[in-house]
This record gives sequence, C-alpha cells and structure tokens, in this order.
Amino acid sequence: MVTLIDTLNARAAEARSSEARSSDERAVRHPEKQNRPDTPVLRKPEWLRVRAPGLAGYNETQSIVREHKLTTVCEEAACPNIGECWSQKHATMMIMGEICTRACAFCNVSTGLPNALDADEPRRVAEAVAKMGLKHVVITSVDRDDLADGGAQHFAEVVLAIRAAAPGTTIEILTPDFLRKDRAENVLIDARPDVFNHNLETVPRLYLKIRPGARYYNSLRLLERVKERDPSQFTKSGVMVGLGETKEEVMQVMDDMRSAGVDFITIGQYLQPTRKHAPIDRFVTPEEFKAYEAIARAKGFLMVSASPLTRSSHHAGEDFAKLQAARRALDAKAG
Repeated sequence: MVTLIDTLNARAAEARSSEARSSDERAVRHPEKQNRPDTPVLRKPEWLRVRAPGLAGYNETQSIVREHKLTTVCEEAACPNIGECWSQKHATMMIMGEICTRACAFCNVSTGLPNALDADEPRRVAEAVAKMGLKHVVITSVDRDDLADGGAQHFAEVVLAIRAAAPGTTIEILTPDFLRKDRAENVLIDARPDVFNHNLETVPRLYLKIRPGARYYNSLRLLERVKERDPSQFTKSGVMVGLGETKEEVMQVMDDMRSAGVDFITIGQYLQPTRKHAPIDRFVTPEEFKAYEAIARAKGFLMVSASPLTRSSHHAGEDFAKLQAARRALDAKAG
C-alpha cells in the first residue's frame, strides 16, 4: 500500500478521533455499512503498537503532497505504518480520486460515485516523485468500475510520466482487478512497471463476505496474465490474516499464487478500521507469521514479507532490492 502524506498534527488527530465522528459523517464515507450492527474493536496486543513519528521528515513529505494536491492511501486506508513511512519520506500515492466504487468489508476508503479523472494528475504525481527524490515509489488507486477500462490507461500514463520525470526511480504499482474490463490491464502491463502488485486479500471462502465486488480467480488470473505478457516483470500479491481463515487455506492461496508465477507475497494482520467494518477474528502471533514466512519460502517465492504490521508497500524499496538480488541468484544458479 502506498504511502503518501498527511499532517501529523491535523490528520493524526482526525485518525485518533475517527471512532468519535458522528454517524452522519460515517454515512457519507461508508453508506453501505451504516445498517450493519456495530462489532467490538479488540484491544491491540503489544506487538501491534507503533511509535509516534518524528515531525521533520513527516512534515516535509506532507508539504510536498499538499503542494501537488495528491491523495494518499495511508490517510484514506488508515495505515498503521503512516508515521514511520512519512518520516522517512517513503511515499505512496493513490490515484484516480479518493472515492472507490467497491465496498470491501475490510477497507476504510470512501465508497460512492467517483469524480471524473484528472488529466493533470500524472504530471503532478511525477513531479512529486522527482521532488522527493524517491528511489522506489508505489502507486495505487481506488477501483473505478465506472470507467470502460477501469482506469488502466490513466494508471499507465502515471507510470510513463514518472519514467520521464524521475528516470532513476523504480516503480511498483498496486492495481485494481479490472474485473470485466476485457484485458484493459494490457496497456498498464505494457507501460513496464518494475513490480506489478495486485492483492488477493483473503482466502476464496471469505470473498463474498470480505471482498464481495471481486472474484478470487479473476484476481489470480490477472497476476498470471502479467507473467504471460511480460515474464520479466516482478509480480506481487498479499493477503490479510485474522479474518477467520485457516492455516491450510492460507497455504492453498500460496500454492495458487505460485501456480500463477507470483514472485513476492506479503502477509499481514487485518486491523478493523471502525465498528462497522468486518470484525477481527483473532490476532495472529509473531511466531505464526514466522511460520508462514518459512512455508512461503519453501514454496519457492523469491521474496516474502510476513509480520503483523506488513503492508503491501511497507519497506517496498528495500524489499525490491532483495527481490532483484534473489532473481539474480536464481538465474546464476540456473545458468
């Protein structure tokens, strides 16, 4: 998940008071969830506590984001790593607006009818990336089921604009599923990002409950098509745990990913944004995450990130360097 920027003072205060917002405000953000009964928000264990960030780097990143009128998934999705990432000027941008056409039970991004695409957004994103001096950037987006191509062309234009403005920056994209968009994703694959990421999010059994607008095998096939069209691109996908899945189901998802040629898997703890979202079934322990990591590596993934606070774009630049090194080692061994 890509992290871009916000105010530690203003927005962090908003985040802390999110549960105290009026029902009217929440209805605007998540209209489809308002008739759901409230569910308890469990107290986080010690291993999920995060430190407040220092202000210097955070505020600098925030200023650049505000200056270029960008949206960040860290704010919109209430990412727990926002303080760490912003303080280090690790930024992720959420393009195509801040309103999603989907209503996933786990997600804090607003649901509704999005605005028209902003034709100037690719330029502003590219300028921000160059100004921040990013070595690696993650770009994500809301789902845009309202668009004929799901926003694939706009996404590709952002990638190409970054290539022009910051040719030394490696690019990771975290995309929608382009469900029923007739291979619209081909234009984005052909833009040649360094990493093509699409998250499966959870196990097939939980899709109708957790990710009702998506289809498990469509998402899996998307990742497979990336490899078919451009075998050189790294592919990446992630799942959340703590939603009621079993260990055996997670292992089956790993096998499905490997069958689709996925290089990099992320596994992190689901955290409930509000009382109206899907409840946490349980907190998975750090020891269990270590076991998942060992299993995933044994199944042949080039890169594995599995921990309670793992998110798609957390430490993405460092992980990309490790991913490249793992491929070089594999190629050397094969050659």
